[in-house]
Amino acid sequence: MNIKISILAAATFVFAFSCKKYEDYPVERITNNIVYDSLDKNATYAEWVVNGIYAFLPNGYNRIDNVVLDAATDDAVASSFGSNIEVLGKSRLSAVNNPDDKWAPAYEAIRRANLFLANIDVVPRDAVTKAYWKAEVRFIRAMSYFELLRRYGGVPLLGDKAYSLEENILVKRSTFDEVVAYIVQECDAIFPSLRTDPIDNTNLGRITQAAALALKSRTLLLAASPLNNPADDPARWAAAAAAANSVISLGKYSLAGNFRDVFTVRKSPEVILAYQAAQHSNLERQNAPVGYVEPNVSQGYVSPTQQLVDAFPMLNGLAITDAASGYNPANPYAGRDPRLAATVFYNGMMWLGRSVETFEGGLDNPSAEVRVARRTRTGYYMRKFLGDFAAASDYSNQNHNFPIFRYAEILLNYAEAANETDNRGAAYTQLKDIRKRAGLQAGADGLYGLKANMSKAEMREAIRLERRLELAFEEHRYWDLRRWKVAEQTLNKQVSGVKITRNANGTFAYSYQPVDYVSFAAKQYLYPVPYKEVTASGGNITQNKDW
Repeated sequence: MNIKISILAAATFVFAFSCKKYEDYPVERITNNIVYDSLDKNATYAEWVVNGIYAFLPNGYNRIDNVVLDAATDDAVASSFGSNIEVLGKSRLSAVNNPDDKWAPAYEAIRRANLFLANIDVVPRDAVTKAYWKAEVRFIRAMSYFELLRRYGGVPLLGDKAYSLEENILVKRSTFDEVVAYIVQECDAIFPSLRTDPIDNTNLGRITQAAALALKSRTLLLAASPLNNPADDPARWAAAAAAANSVISLGKYSLAGNFRDVFTVRKSPEVILAYQAAQHSNLERQNAPVGYVEPNVSQGYVSPTQQLVDAFPMLNGLAITDAASGYNPANPYAGRDPRLAATVFYNGMMWLGRSVETFEGGLDNPSAEVRVARRTRTGYYMRKFLGDFAAASDYSNQNHNFPIFRYAEILLNYAEAANETDNRGAAYTQLKDIRKRAGLQAGADGLYGLKANMSKAEMREAIRLERRLELAFEEHRYWDLRRWKVAEQTLNKQVSGVKITRNANGTFAYSYQPVDYVSFAAKQYLYPVPYKEVTASGGNITQNKDW
């Protein structure tokens, strides 16, 4: 294996305050001898290293050509034609062209972690802090292996060795099960050394015990899922259920009272771990409808599909296709699951003091003659994660910390694994709790629109729907469709949008039409290993099937 490590990642932090053009390298630099200094009682530089390793945690939002990962599924499309997300969504992926390639970044994080673990003991910082740092860095290393695992399957496990830049690293791929076992063992090993939950405000954003359990839960769910469990081994589902239940049993987290607040408050009772960032309004400017101009320029990069909109039930929890739901095609957004309005901008919603206009020729869906950088292709824009600017006159900086793990995911993990082990009662409990928090009506039977006495197959579909709605645009559906091994059926089709015509009397007419397509080839259940890694490995790295 030939893992490419950048010079910065390898050994040094470079401070080029003033470098004459004829110098061969920066005069000012901080080497490992300075970072790991036996006289540095404050461990200033070592703490910088830890914080630098934290930067390798997953950070979603509009990370691929300014759109979300789920724009490569049936939930959204890029508002601009020719976006790089189409490489993933239209079967254009290759070993030399992958906008979501994580091979090099993940191994960079792993090497930085190993380098830190190999040297930190010489620094005379107090033992408690160093124990926290070691456990946190080991978590990020394990998380990096998980990101590799779900993309490529089995990958080389490097252990604790911090390879030098000069070494030719020739390591074979470990199996999928070996990588799973390593991640789980690491989560178990570091659990006692991590901070307890809930985290105090001073250390908000630091990795805690619950985060280790959440990573274990996600890893074991991946291992139990059809893609990686073709024999449907019940022991794998039991392990996944136990892992999710261990987070629940901590009793430290709960569903937030308000769904929208999960994504815009600094500290939520629901968020187990989030990627921390300074307050900003970039998300609003990237995603709000395009008709908002100076000083609130909005670029509307993501167009949610009609398929996603139609998946949200009515307030009574019933699907819009259910004759008893009360759905009105002439007023399609009335009386719907409140999460719809928290996830998608649709025509008539309030934003910055006016109604969103996605009807034909409206401010947010101008006619073709009007030159704009992009416009909605579906009649919708992405609303999730944004602050509350319905009545505001301009944007202000908001808390935007991408949720890496949140309690709702854990409940859904548990529901899925419990159902597969024939514990339907536990599955019902989790779905009812999530639907209750969403604001759906309990109904006379207290089932929040869920069918009574569901079979395993029916419950499986209900759980998959709930994951789609609750976790929309949080980088779950893209991976869920793969681990469920249904991407071939779900992602080879046209996706649709709404065409809204404003009538002379101010009412609207709605029609629906295809706007794009998604495609998926069976070989895409795993990414190809980057071509340069395969060719430079001396035969140690084998390519994934059919790539």
